[in-house]
Amino acid sequence: VQLQASGGGLVQAGGSLRLSCAASGRPFSRDFMGWFRQAPGKEREFLAVISWSGGFTYYADSVKGRFTISRDNAKNTFYLQMNSLKPEDTAVYYCAAKSDPRTTVADHRMYDYWGQGTEVTVSS
Repeated sequence: VQLQASGGGLVQAGGSLRLSCAASGRPFSRDFMGWFRQAPGKEREFLAVISWSGGFTYYADSVKGRFTISRDNAKNTFYLQMNSLKPEDTAVYYCAAKSDPRTTVADHRMYDYWGQGTEVTVSS
C-alpha cells in the first residue's frame, strides 16, 4: 500500500494550494482518507477526512470553511483544497488512510497508512 502526497509549496497569505494524495496497492473502497499536518514542535493535527465510497466528510474547526476535501475514485486520488491560507497553516501535510469504521477519524493513531508528507509554507 502506498500513499503519495504532493502539491505543497510556498504561497503568500490569502493564497490557495491544492494537495493531492494518490493511493495504490489495494482497493480503498471502504476506507476513510484523511489529511493531517504537523508544524515544528507541535503534535500532528487532524484537518479533514472523507469516506472513499459514501461521501462522508468531516473537518476540524480550525479549517472549516477554508479547506475542502474531495476524492476522485477513478484516479484513486483524494485532495485537499486550501483557500485563504494563513502563516499559521505552515506545516508538513500528510495524507493517511484507515479501514476500521469504528475508530475515531480525528485521531492520527487510528490510521493504518501514511503518505510521506508535503511541505506547505505560507508567508505573511
